[in-house]
Formats: sequence, structure tokens, C-alpha cells
Amino acid sequence: MSLYSALFSGVSGLSAESAAMAAVGDNIANINTVGYKNVDAQFSTMVADGRAGATYVAGGVNSVARSLISKSGQLQAATNATDLGIDGAGFFVTRTGKGENSAMSLTRAGSFATDKEGFLRNSAGLYLQGWRLDAQGEYNNTGSIDALEPIRMSDLTGTAAATAKMSMRANLKSTTTAYAPATPADAYAVGKLASGTITPSFSRSFDVYDTQGGAHSVKMSFLKSGSNTWEAEIYAQPATDVAAAGGLLKSGTVKFNPDGSLDKAGSTAAFFTPMTPGWTNGAGSQPITLGLGSDDGLDGLTQFATDSSVINSSVDGGKLGNVSSIQVSNTGKVSAVFDDGTTRAVFQLPIATVPNPDGLTRVSGNAFTVSDQSGAYAINAPGSLGAGNVQAFKLEASTADLAQEFTNMIRFQRAYSAASKIITTVDDMLQEVSNLKR
Repeated sequence: MSLYSALFSGVSGLSAESAAMAAVGDNIANINTVGYKNVDAQFSTMVADGRAGATYVAGGVNSVARSLISKSGQLQAATNATDLGIDGAGFFVTRTGKGENSAMSLTRAGSFATDKEGFLRNSAGLYLQGWRLDAQGEYNNTGSIDALEPIRMSDLTGTAAATAKMSMRANLKSTTTAYAPATPADAYAVGKLASGTITPSFSRSFDVYDTQGGAHSVKMSFLKSGSNTWEAEIYAQPATDVAAAGGLLKSGTVKFNPDGSLDKAGSTAAFFTPMTPGWTNGAGSQPITLGLGSDDGLDGLTQFATDSSVINSSVDGGKLGNVSSIQVSNTGKVSAVFDDGTTRAVFQLPIATVPNPDGLTRVSGNAFTVSDQSGAYAINAPGSLGAGNVQAFKLEASTADLAQEFTNMIRFQRAYSAASKIITTVDDMLQEVSNLKR
């Protein structure tokens, strides 16, 4: 009977509008939730009998809530260095616990803070994941979350790091008189600068560190041997600090172009490769990358008429004090800043992307998990292969629009009231049918 189908249609209208109102309630409740994605209530018809006929059978309406996960909220200024937003596509990778068996989830809620154990967790308690960097600042992206670990900085306090990078920008005076031996026996040979047999034209000492945080003095010396040509040696002082004969760690010829820039291609290639000291105190070491400039460049060693001098230099490593703050770069590098002012890059943040973000499954904590509708995730460094950049001191605002939600509330309330009128009207009509028996 068509009257009964109209009754059921009114009931389905009440159910659909109730579900839509629930979505509005969720959106309004999360108007200030960081990284929240608003839910859009959409309606579809339900057809009982699609054939044309004299009698129409009502089917009703169905409500489906669709999360607009691909919609990005506005990035707003925040006060903490670990408040993170994503400028572009993608999600932070998190876990519900510290262990590798904890459930993985994706989120754009970047309000991360350090807990009592030193882990970075957001307001929902999710642990931020990242690749741990090695001594050279590198990581291995296997495409699997198994290579990620919870980001924790407190375990660096009171430890030590071996020197992995040593760089110097220096000028060697072009008018320096070339070394001229008094006798053939006085001619330059490798190791004579390290032994002190020949006085170098210019020297500079550095303190480098072993894996136990012990400091060792290493000297870099240069001897002008001809036009635009210098002999160079790197050696330990005292020589007994290393297992190498005479303390010599590196040697080679360094050449310059007529314009004073470094002729790295014409120099001894081995001199610019990493060196690994063998410390005699039993402590370990890392390969030390030498930053002495690029070929034809002015960013390292140069040769001009001004006095030989070091413009700037840097050596990493040493004893690590207390972590005073955390810095996050746009490329997702997470660095610890120690109380002595030194900085060390420790983690690389990944950004996860999926083919269809709107197909992700919502879970508690303003997070998402992959589904057959979203497709498989891919994790890459920020700014690469479609992943957005990381913005520190920024938080993504909720995408819920309060004005739009109140408008929807009025719409759904009126529709709910109209659906209830269908039920009361059909009830009156059925009452008339019952009265026919009298």
C-alpha cells in the first residue's frame, strides 16, 4: 500500500536528517581541533520500484557522511618549535605506542610536545615517527615504516659524538715565496711538514673528537711549491695519537686557477676524500668529510694576494650536554640544540601520501588509516614526490566553517520537521481508512 511506503519514507527522512545533524554536531565540536577535517553529509535516493505505473511506491532517502580529508586547513602561527604544519599534501606518520608493533596512523594534527620520557607526541598521544640520521646526516628510505622510530631527543644528553665533518674556508697568499730547497736532500717529500723537517707556509689546527668525546689536535699545513701550486698535509699532534706513521692522515697537491679559485680537478683527488683516524687510545672514529671547497669555487680554499688566513671553519662532534631546544627545518630535519649552542641533526621526518586521501578511514585522535579506497601509502622526505613541506611554529586549523555548519543545522532541522509531518499526515490518512469500517 502506497500509504505505508510514504510512512517508511518519512521514517527514512528522519533517520537521514538525524545522521546529517550528527555530522554537523561533530564539525561544530571540532571547530578548534588542530588538523580536523570536516565531514560533509550527502543524501541519496532509495528507490523501491523504478518502473512507471499507476501506483507509486516511495523508497525514501539515505544519508552518507563523507570526510573531506584532502581539503587543507589554513596554517596559523603557533608558539612552540615542535608545533608543525604541512604546507601541501601528505600526513605525519605516527604510532599509538613506542613499540614497533603499535598501530600506525596518519595525521595532520601537528601539535607535538615532549613528554616526560622525551618522546614527541601530539595532543592525542600519538608518537611522531622519523628516520634516525647517521653520523654523516644520511638515512635509508626503504619505503617501509619498519625503518622509522619514535622521535626522542632526551637520550642524547650526556653522550658523545665523533667528528664527522670538518670544513674550512681559508685564503693562501698568492705572493708567498715558493719553497726552494738548499740541497736536493732538503726537497719536499710527503711527511716533512708533519715531522717539522720543513716549516709550512701556513697552518691551522683543529680539535676533532673520537666516539668517546675525547678531543684530539689535528693540524692542516700548506707549503707553496710553485705557481698556483701548494703541497698540503693533515696530521695529528702529537703523532702518537693515531696509528698512522708519523701521525700523517692526508697529503696531496692543491692547485688554484689563475683567478684564485680552487682547481679541485687538477689537485690530488685523494686529499679531498673522507679520512678515518685510527686513535691509539682505543676510542672509535667516524669517517671525517672534508669541506674544503668546490671545483672552480670560492667557497673553500682560495688564493689571493691578501694574507693567508682562515675566514671561517667548523668541526662537529664532541661531548653532548643537555638538550635545550628542538629545531625542525622546512625539509623535515629535526635537530637538537644543546646548552653550549651546538646543534646536531638527529632525525628526518617523513611525509606520507596516498592516491585518494578522501578514502582514508577515520580513527580516534584525529588520525587516519589506509583502506582499499585510499590506496597504499608512500613515505618520502618533505618537498619530494608530491609531499608538502614542513612548517615549524605553525598549526593547521580545522576545516570546519562555523557559519556553514549553522546554515546546515537550520536546513537539516527544517527537513527533519518536514519528515515528521509526513508521518503525522500519513497517520491521519490511515485513521480515515480505519473510519471507513464504521
